[in-house]
Amino acid sequence: MESHDPKLYEKEIFDLYKKIKPEIVNRISEFRKIWEVADNRTLFIELAFCLFTPQSSARQCWKAVNILLEKDILFTGSWEDISKEINLVRFRNNKSKYLIEARERFLSQGKGLRESLDFHADQFQKREWLVKNVKGMGLKEGSHFLRNIGIGSNLAILDRHILKNMKLLNVIDDVPKSLTERTYLSLEEKLSAYSKKAHIPMEHLDFVLWYKEAGEVFK
Repeated sequence: MESHDPKLYEKEIFDLYKKIKPEIVNRISEFRKIWEVADNRTLFIELAFCLFTPQSSARQCWKAVNILLEKDILFTGSWEDISKEINLVRFRNNKSKYLIEARERFLSQGKGLRESLDFHADQFQKREWLVKNVKGMGLKEGSHFLRNIGIGSNLAILDRHILKNMKLLNVIDDVPKSLTERTYLSLEEKLSAYSKKAHIPMEHLDFVLWYKEAGEVFK
């Protein structure tokens, strides 16, 4: 049974970090290579994954994206076609519509994702732009997407796994019932301060805390 003493729990986190750090470093290296070489279609695949993730399993969402790729409808199918194939994803109708809207914006007309993100030098500005311009993408999803393409190293992906562990580490007193933008940014600052104090980079810390709950380094 996990200890709820913050000091003992912190030791568990440090021990776990030591054990899985090579795996984390390797994963982050893979993400950074995506930004170095990816075209707009590759970036869009990662965007689709992050649009699917709210209140759904990351594993199931990535499986859903790969089903769409295998059936060759991610880039061409209607929202109805896509929705039929992603029954692993919650709220699939809405998310299919978000995907189509993003696809039309970034792959069919105007600037692609790479050009749009390049316009903003700072990763926080990139995330702000994503939240304002991609329907269905909040701060968590924007952070997740930027991390997964190798340019979100200082952003927090505040899902239920991370928030639960922030409470167990005494970084926060309670897990909030809802995350407004102000609350999210405040919690992100607290996690960033803890990251510096613990000498664990933010992008590493996210993986460690996620691993503590999910048992794997994934996406």
